[in-house]
Amino acid sequence: MDLVHERRGDGPPLLLLHGIGHRWQGWKPVLDLLAREREVIAVDLPGFGASSPLPAGTPYTVATAVTVLGDFLASLGIERPHLAGNSLGGLFALRAAQQGLGSSATVLSPAGFYRGAGFRYASGVLNLHRFAARTPEPVRARLAAYPLGRKAMFGMIYGRPERLDPQELMLDTRALLEAPGFRQTLLAGRAERALGFPTGIPAEVPVTIAWGTRDRLLPNVQGRRARQALPGARFVPLVDCGHVPMGDNPALVAKVLLDGSSSPLLPATDRGAAHP
Repeated sequence: MDLVHERRGDGPPLLLLHGIGHRWQGWKPVLDLLAREREVIAVDLPGFGASSPLPAGTPYTVATAVTVLGDFLASLGIERPHLAGNSLGGLFALRAAQQGLGSSATVLSPAGFYRGAGFRYASGVLNLHRFAARTPEPVRARLAAYPLGRKAMFGMIYGRPERLDPQELMLDTRALLEAPGFRQTLLAGRAERALGFPTGIPAEVPVTIAWGTRDRLLPNVQGRRARQALPGARFVPLVDCGHVPMGDNPALVAKVLLDGSSSPLLPATDRGAAHP
């Protein structure tokens, strides 16, 4: 299926995957910084942003997402790009790396390292944000116009929401409310827990895990689990950043992404091959 995406820059390809309920524009604070050294491809995942939902009867699972992303990359003529993702996109990047689809994986507060209570907490916060998005748009716009209002509305997601563009935040809220893939993707998270933490990434694929020190959605205890599950990964704390860190500190996040994708591209592999 076609995925709406933004493609800019020149250099080794870097695929950017957003979190649940978000859209490719979440990467806008760092896109130009990255495009100086990479060909960046920021996508709207199926059922989010401007991308169409999955065909009827197709489950919103991680396995489906990896298949769709593999087909999307093939349609662009790109093999084994560097992968990067935030939250749900981070989980997708790690699972894609397991399948040999990437040359590196740099993940920002990736999903998938929660236990039962952590999953229920994150689901509750996300559902609450989606419910709050039903507030009449003039009311939301009035709140978002002020720094304290942005803190109240978005403080669970961003570390420094007062620094963000109110108009972009309003569009993000609308995207969350209208995303046809939200509910099914969230429900699929329960099944994902049964698969265990993302591990078994080929040794030749460098992994970087970055976690916001002010992440209130996926707390830092999950970052510690990620370090234990992927002991070979490089870990970077994102000081003063929240769950979606790109707008909190664009320069820092861009540096982490560029450092994480600085290794040479790897040769293409058989997409049907399974990795342990």
